[in-house]
Amino acid sequence: MNIQEQIKEYIATQPESKRADIEALHKRILQVLPKCKLWFLDGKDDRGKTVTNPNIGYGLQTIKYADGKTKEFYQIGISPNTTGISVYIMGIKDKTYLAQTYGKKLGKASVTRYCIKFKTLKDINMGILEAAIRDGVEQTT
Repeated sequence: MNIQEQIKEYIATQPESKRADIEALHKRILQVLPKCKLWFLDGKDDRGKTVTNPNIGYGLQTIKYADGKTKEFYQIGISPNTTGISVYIMGIKDKTYLAQTYGKKLGKASVTRYCIKFKTLKDINMGILEAAIRDGVEQTT
């Protein structure tokens, strides 16, 4: 099964209350980043143990660790969680940038170093979320 099929199947398994929002968010990110690399992380480690919620990822960046090793990873990620949806904007160096730049404009969302959490899409300003996504991608390319 290819990544697009995995993503489609994963979205289909979501409860109806989240499925429409995840699907709409997925389509919107693909409009913002039309040629991006797609990722699907099932949330399991190398031994098959679940360690995190599954994630749909978009884009490509190279993460460089302190020991000099590198790893390819996505720039933007989305994941449904127990209370709503998380959007991850990876690779922004300034830990306060996302919250300071977009936090108050987003609507009913909590914003941390690289994560924007909200209950439903109707709770947030989608234009501001798109701007944060574009900004995050620009900072990691």
